[in-house]
Amino acid sequence: MRGFVRALFGAAAFLASTALADVDPIVIKGSKFFYKSNGTEFFIKGVAYQQDYSGNGTTTGGSNSYKDPLADTNGCSRDVPYLTQLSTNTIRVYAVDPTQNHDQCMQMLSDAGIYVILDLSQPGLSINRETPAWNQELYARYTSVVDAFAKYNNVLGFFAGNEVSNNVTNTNAAPFVKAAVRDTKAYIKSKNYRTIGVGYATNDDADIRVNLAEFFNCGDPDSAIDFWGYNIYSWCSPSSYEASGYKDRTEQFKTYSVPVFFAEYGCNKKRPRAFDEVPVLFGPDMSPVWSGGIVYMYFQEANDYGLVSIDGTSASPLPDFTSLSSQIAQVTPSGVTANGYTPTNKPQACPATGSAWNAATALPPTPDDNLCSCVVKTLTCVAKPGLSDNTTGQLFGQVCGYNNGAACNGIAANGATGQYGAYGMCSPSDQLSYAFNAYYLSQGSNSQACNFGGDAQTQASAKASGSCASQISAVGTAGTGAASGTGASGTATKTGAAGMVTVPKVQWGMLSLGAYVLAAVMAGAGMILL
Repeated sequence: MRGFVRALFGAAAFLASTALADVDPIVIKGSKFFYKSNGTEFFIKGVAYQQDYSGNGTTTGGSNSYKDPLADTNGCSRDVPYLTQLSTNTIRVYAVDPTQNHDQCMQMLSDAGIYVILDLSQPGLSINRETPAWNQELYARYTSVVDAFAKYNNVLGFFAGNEVSNNVTNTNAAPFVKAAVRDTKAYIKSKNYRTIGVGYATNDDADIRVNLAEFFNCGDPDSAIDFWGYNIYSWCSPSSYEASGYKDRTEQFKTYSVPVFFAEYGCNKKRPRAFDEVPVLFGPDMSPVWSGGIVYMYFQEANDYGLVSIDGTSASPLPDFTSLSSQIAQVTPSGVTANGYTPTNKPQACPATGSAWNAATALPPTPDDNLCSCVVKTLTCVAKPGLSDNTTGQLFGQVCGYNNGAACNGIAANGATGQYGAYGMCSPSDQLSYAFNAYYLSQGSNSQACNFGGDAQTQASAKASGSCASQISAVGTAGTGAASGTGASGTATKTGAAGMVTVPKVQWGMLSLGAYVLAAVMAGAGMILL
């Protein structure tokens, strides 16, 4: 029988190259998921599906390489039958390569009734909690994944971030992720793709979990998440609804206005895992609030969470597989129909800032290639092309340390106060050029002020005209206004950067620059973190 099933999936993979079969898309209404056509409520019975990946923007081996499981036709042929045995209707994939072809795997999954939730980042190219940024390179990465997968009706949604703010010390990163949510949603709409939800996956940190959930749900609905994923490992068998904290979290989300589900679950302190939380998650206490969950994880690796072990083209179910299969087969969550459901929950109020929450409601501007290329052409002093990451970081430290950091106000970003330079979303080289030129002008255009150890050079600047001139005028000479073409009006404050300020970290391709903490005092305070 198993060989017959594999043969069927192999045939499906062959046909996928010419035609993508339809599957009923999942839609969101209020705090619930529904099948679009018949209005039946959809509960996620999911499994995390990616090898050698930690889920927080890094691989388990510490490198920036990763393997896209949805471009591995042989792997999908091997694994889909086992996912089906687990009654899986959703998989979560943490990083995909948008340049690869995914038709065959997505077809196999579709034929098996399996939907996909995709994280938009990749190793080395994600929003970093220590040096948060939302810039051209990240925007290009996120939108390229959307472009590659919007055509598949079994894409349930996208995660704009995973555990970015994970404790009270880094909540200032949250506005950058929310800006990514805003801009990804706007991009999907601008491309006339079908409506696909964009959400966030959080860890279960007791100090910030309530404020974090409120922050991503509050304010302008165009910037708010469409669903909320919860990575939670608090049920470690033997446990209970009360002892695990599930009851408290269910009470917390009873009034949440968008769907909530476990984006990861499955404590492995005791092996094999009993998965005795499954009947509770899908039972009458939790199913009115939670839309199911995603078990971590399919592949057996060093962290010992695997449901199967892989040896080339063969997969061998482990004891965890048997436990989960038994538990999940018995659940029959009681849902509602879309027509019979009237949402009553409202968005949360935004959390107040204080010692436990240090994130402003104002968001960084939308990355705008036109503005960045436009302003660089008007500069006289620019960075030389081809500078290394390390050199670029050191040069940021140098130029931002002069004159109380005035040259870097236009590229600074402060998620705690909501103050953002208009050019902080440009590429590192464009940002450095802007800072060089600002310093050069402050020194009366003295030729010695455009040297920086030979890493800066002068160019014949062009006069801005048309929409370019209008954008630069709106931004202002200090670079702290909101450009009319960025879509950021009303999201970023227009005052100078003060306080603890972040200059977004250098990220070129798959490389990322570590943090540079400078002893430069900026106008109004603080240090610059590169």
